[in-house]
Amino acid sequence: MPDSQSTASQSTAKKSAPGKAAQAGREYEAKNLLVLEGLEAVRKRPAMYIGSTDTRGLMHCLWEIIDNAVDEALAGFGRHIDVRLNADGSIHVADAGRGIPVDIEPRTHLTGVEVVFTKLHAGGKFGAGSYTATGGLHGVGASVVNALSSRLDVEVDRNGHTWAMSFQRGKPGVFDGPGPSAGFTPGSGLRKTGRTAKGVTGTRVTYWPDRQIFLKQAQLSAEQLLDRARQTSFLVPGLRITVNDDRGEEPVETTFQHEGGISEFVDFLSVGEPITDVLRLQGSDHFVETVPELDENGAMTPTDVDRRLDVDVAVRWSNNFDTVERSFVNIIATPKGGTHVQGFERGLVRAFAAGLEGTRLLKSGEEVIKDDVLEGMTAVVTVRLPEPQFEGQTKEVLGTPPVTRLVARIVESELTEFLKSTKAATRAQARLVMEKAVNASRTRLAARAHRENQRRKNALESSSMPPKLKDCRNADGERSELFIVEGDSALGTALRARNSEFQALLPIRGKILNVQKASVGDMLKNAECASIIQVVGAGSGKTFDVDQARYGKIIFMADADSDGAHIRCLLATLFFRYMRPMVEAGRIFSAVPPLHRFELTNPKKGMEKYIYTYSDPEYQRKAAELTKKGIHFKEPQRYKGLGEMDADQLADTTMNPRHRLLRRITVDDAAGAADVFELLMGNNVAPRKEFIVEGAYQLDEDRIDV
Repeated sequence: MPDSQSTASQSTAKKSAPGKAAQAGREYEAKNLLVLEGLEAVRKRPAMYIGSTDTRGLMHCLWEIIDNAVDEALAGFGRHIDVRLNADGSIHVADAGRGIPVDIEPRTHLTGVEVVFTKLHAGGKFGAGSYTATGGLHGVGASVVNALSSRLDVEVDRNGHTWAMSFQRGKPGVFDGPGPSAGFTPGSGLRKTGRTAKGVTGTRVTYWPDRQIFLKQAQLSAEQLLDRARQTSFLVPGLRITVNDDRGEEPVETTFQHEGGISEFVDFLSVGEPITDVLRLQGSDHFVETVPELDENGAMTPTDVDRRLDVDVAVRWSNNFDTVERSFVNIIATPKGGTHVQGFERGLVRAFAAGLEGTRLLKSGEEVIKDDVLEGMTAVVTVRLPEPQFEGQTKEVLGTPPVTRLVARIVESELTEFLKSTKAATRAQARLVMEKAVNASRTRLAARAHRENQRRKNALESSSMPPKLKDCRNADGERSELFIVEGDSALGTALRARNSEFQALLPIRGKILNVQKASVGDMLKNAECASIIQVVGAGSGKTFDVDQARYGKIIFMADADSDGAHIRCLLATLFFRYMRPMVEAGRIFSAVPPLHRFELTNPKKGMEKYIYTYSDPEYQRKAAELTKKGIHFKEPQRYKGLGEMDADQLADTTMNPRHRLLRRITVDDAAGAADVFELLMGNNVAPRKEFIVEGAYQLDEDRIDV
């Protein structure tokens, strides 16, 4: 009976629930409104303030604290910053700036420290007087970090004393022990904890990110921190930044300090052989901006404010074809650009147009556009101005409109002077960089003509494909495969070994062009590269559309020797550089042909007559295993190339999906992969030689076939 009653009541509840839900849904009164006060809004919607709650958001909190210290250095106070990642998960940032104010703020009647760490949109970066140009401008950085920390401790050296204050998830109080799990007593107030020597000032912040907010897999990245510290040391010449990582078994300390500023930064970033020195394009200008300001009565009044804009650009061209462009506003990185980058690129194009006049480098009807000028360029663009307008708290895009016009004017004037210089050494460099831009323009036009020709062809008609392509009957869909085969000798065997229903073959003659060293025009002129791009049928470069690719898999099939490895490397370079979406989608593979074949003379029941091994250690283990079991075999055959296999062997070992072994070529870190391709396949010989020499000492001599 009790079970029946329980079931009946559950049934009744289910029937009545929709009516109650509908009634509740119609209720919308003032009592239904939720008012989030203070830092509650930050904890409720953290992604609005720090972008996300994964590693990116965790690192953004660290940038907020570091940027406050850097702003002090920019203002001329303090020349060193210490950052420490502690083993207990806390982060410590110390600077030698002026220290956060400890006196009482008249409107809130709180100390400056408590205002900075508990009040949104509060700080010293709104009006004139404290800072002229800073990365912080919204006044939410420190308070947001505080709100998203299970514990935050701040110490300030100022006025001859050390002052301290602690917070738990944004609320002030006192902990009775170390760490975030210690007992906590809420209560406002700044404590005086000691005395300091005369003139000693600074701020020290230690905080524990709140694991109620951040995802479990979110971890601080030492690599990102080191990159940011190095970058900041370039942007603030003379600033010393020390990073200590105490989380591992052995503490690691790294110090960055660069006196050369962004000129050294460009030298660090640039790839390839330089064809110009590092050029500095500098200038200042003023503009008027209408902004709302508080008047004496506390009302916001539109006011015309005179702003000063300082522009400092370092730029260099090399014989490479890639563009490296970094931009900053008040030393804050703007990875998505903004009005300052637009102005810089506009000034570049205008300067080159002026510089090319009267040189006869351009033929009639030719023109140089932005992409031509940017080819092979490494640039660091920095601007400083009060209260920049960013798009969002993450500050990835600058939006101040007048900046475009002023930066363009300064860059055009400074660069035109270089391009039209009458000094012999400068004139030679200017000539080289203008010739490079003109050649890029011609290559671009040739590539466009090639793409237009490609679009006019029907990629699905084999008649438009290269005659050496042995297409499959079904060249549409995820199941289809294109084998790029080394040599015509292997092609004949592969033709008999393939399944013509879904496996296509494209032979290449020897080693294709190293596209890392070549221009787009040279790549398109190369018959092998052009054939591969045409057969894949999805375009190349920026126009590549992975959805248009004719094959679900692209498989490199080359001999298992050093020449075969080189061919696979050249093919990987071609796809990574011009058809990267295929690599990122995991659709590029390398076939793994066997090195040896055992033919058993007395195989036991259930054993295959032929056994294949794919490396020398595997061969030795298999030979020992067979001998130990008393299984006899003929002298093992060692394959020196694909052509030595018959069709059945090639099908069973390398082409049949049921038995073959493939290696997928993937890209976990695009920037890192690009660096490796440039190191191994680029024009710069010295780093490659160093890499090879270092690798030689790590080689196992027993693996060398002598």
